[in-house]
Amino acid sequence: MATSENTPKLGPHLVLKAEGGKLRWPLAGNNCWTVGRSDDNSFVLCDRWISRNHAMLQHMDTGEYYLIDLGSRNGSFLNGRRVSVPVTLHNGDAITFGQTQLNFYCPTLEPAEAVEYGDGINLMPTATLHVRRLISVLVVDIRDYTIMTRQLDEKVLSEAIGTWFRYAGEIIGAHGSWVDKYIGDAVMAVWIHGTQEVTGESMHQIAKAMSELNRMTSELHEEFPLPFPLRIGAGLNTGYAMVGNTGSGDHPDYTPLGDTVNAAFRFENSTKQLGLDLSVGETTYQALAQLGAGEQTFKRYSVNLKGYEHPLITHGCAFSDLDRFLNSYRR
Repeated sequence: MATSENTPKLGPHLVLKAEGGKLRWPLAGNNCWTVGRSDDNSFVLCDRWISRNHAMLQHMDTGEYYLIDLGSRNGSFLNGRRVSVPVTLHNGDAITFGQTQLNFYCPTLEPAEAVEYGDGINLMPTATLHVRRLISVLVVDIRDYTIMTRQLDEKVLSEAIGTWFRYAGEIIGAHGSWVDKYIGDAVMAVWIHGTQEVTGESMHQIAKAMSELNRMTSELHEEFPLPFPLRIGAGLNTGYAMVGNTGSGDHPDYTPLGDTVNAAFRFENSTKQLGLDLSVGETTYQALAQLGAGEQTFKRYSVNLKGYEHPLITHGCAFSDLDRFLNSYRR
């Protein structure tokens, strides 16, 4: 809901110049907001140069806000530069969608002070609650992204990569998780299992998500004139972590902390030195092995990973191996 310019003491918000003054859109009650012409967006803009689902803003646990283009035809621009991968927003940044310009503002809120306006929207900072949970962390990285940027027109690159991020978010969301972080040309997703064990159903969902992410990526060149088919590498790790609920509203932002998360990034990086597509930790492997994805799917490796004094055990495979397991899987 937009509010008039004279609304006092706002929290993070967007400002849209309109006839008769400025409108302010609060970034509250959620951790993700979409922008586009379609009525199902958080912010609907009546601009024929804007795509139906044009872009997304996401609030991260670090307090940062990201602007993510969703493969729009005419692009999203931050301070005059076209966005191809998710970028961090700063106070006062100018954002352009089509022929519409907005400004992003994120003034510091005073502690424990609520600001209410509109239909009872509350900008009270949400207290962070940390609990120990068993989680699986998936890190997916686009391979050879830097090489592609040198061979591809900026407009095509922005549309293709923005579309990849949108599809990735949809796939991960359809399999019980959410995109927790955008890191350059990679995404991180988290599945929370509870406090005791990983169920076969949840691990099967994660395996299907990884397979669909790979298939979507490999087919993207059919939509865009890419110089070569895109590939991804993935790291998956399962373990206990302190999980903080730093969100509000219907979509709390559960953010894990600790070695379980760090190892997932290291496992993803290990796929490059191993020449594989997927690398998983020991606990993840044991859970997958119980479903039948054991030694016939994964091979065991000892790898030296940055930040670890001793080699770590990882289990790796190609996506084709994972697909064979999923095709033969019977509950």
